[in-house]
Amino acid sequence: MDVLLTFTGFHDPFFQGLLDGEQQTGPILSLLSARPFDAVYLLSTPRTERHTKDTLEAIGRLHPTTCAVRTSVPLEDPTDYRQILAPLRSQAAEVQDKHPKARFFVAVASGTPQMHACWLLLVAGGELPARILHVRPPQFVSADAPIVSEVDLTDAAFPAVRFHPTAPPEAADGGRSPEAVIQQLGIIGDHPQIRKALEAAALLAPSDFPVLILGETGTGKEVLSRFVHLLSGRPQAAFHPVNCAALPQELVESILFGHKKGAFTGAVSDQKGKFEAADGGTLFLDEIGELPAAAQAKLLRVLQDGLVEPLGATKSKKVDVRLIAATNRDLAKEAGFGPRATMPPKWGRMRAWLRRPGSPSSSSARRSSWATRTRSTGVAWSAMYTFGGGTWRTVSSPSRFCLKTEGMAW
Repeated sequence: MDVLLTFTGFHDPFFQGLLDGEQQTGPILSLLSARPFDAVYLLSTPRTERHTKDTLEAIGRLHPTTCAVRTSVPLEDPTDYRQILAPLRSQAAEVQDKHPKARFFVAVASGTPQMHACWLLLVAGGELPARILHVRPPQFVSADAPIVSEVDLTDAAFPAVRFHPTAPPEAADGGRSPEAVIQQLGIIGDHPQIRKALEAAALLAPSDFPVLILGETGTGKEVLSRFVHLLSGRPQAAFHPVNCAALPQELVESILFGHKKGAFTGAVSDQKGKFEAADGGTLFLDEIGELPAAAQAKLLRVLQDGLVEPLGATKSKKVDVRLIAATNRDLAKEAGFGPRATMPPKWGRMRAWLRRPGSPSSSSARRSSWATRTRSTGVAWSAMYTFGGGTWRTVSSPSRFCLKTEGMAW
């Protein structure tokens, strides 16, 4: 299914030519004559109500197989970028929800230049998974320049859209606000399910509860962990990521918990472990499912008592570490927990699943886009979120807080 999104303009559905005064076909009808669409959403502002009504009638008469829908956008100033972006985001999300499997197209011929720029920002920024269509005026159409052409924003001729942060706002209590952290990390995405995930993480962040994030490799588990850390109230720089899959098996305990001089062959001096180095901050253990059983047993003691015992030591050390772990493995299944289990007891208090499109849960999906940009390099990665029919559940007990996201996919 192909769906077109476009503002209506003063040249729709027809307009008078400047030179001969003859009636000319406007941009929207020209586009529909050049290629078919299953549905067209006409975004109408207070100044273009009459043009929208006439365009709807013309589409019904000339293109009866196309479903045309009028959508009101209450803009007082059609040249104000902020006024345009807010309703545009909302309308785009609603249309995606209605047509989860559709291909989306955006026409940038009708409307004000500011409207065109906002369309480009939403598509280039990854919020709207659509293709940009350019409609040429008749006088510029030729054999090499067709009336309708697709604008590929990934082409090298176009600059990359980069994130340039401003001074982040503070929360009412003087701390950092979730919106400020979202801005800092370059997280883009206004789908309600994404917002719920971030809101739940923000509520949990100030506590000391451990967090477990499940998801395939490359789905952004570290981004979510940094979001939690930056809202935890701990020093921003005290985020210590560790890739457990890259740790040598024989040195895992030494690297994580430290060792004393002479604890094993080659231990020529005392060495602090990752937990002790992260004291007062957050330790992010990526691919925690790769840890050997012995290391997991020691990890349980850290979770329960906050005590770390270096190899060769006779006393344990108390550390204040917020633990966030991530893995692409189903720890509950591997640990032998039944379908009623909400969490393997040795792991965290919050659990979130991140999956890629094409997984079983994404067969009946609603779609939204989420993109993150790296400020230092300008390199962008984006992913398509799909949300199945699952629901959000919060499970709590005196010793555990668990956020379970069912049917969520990336």
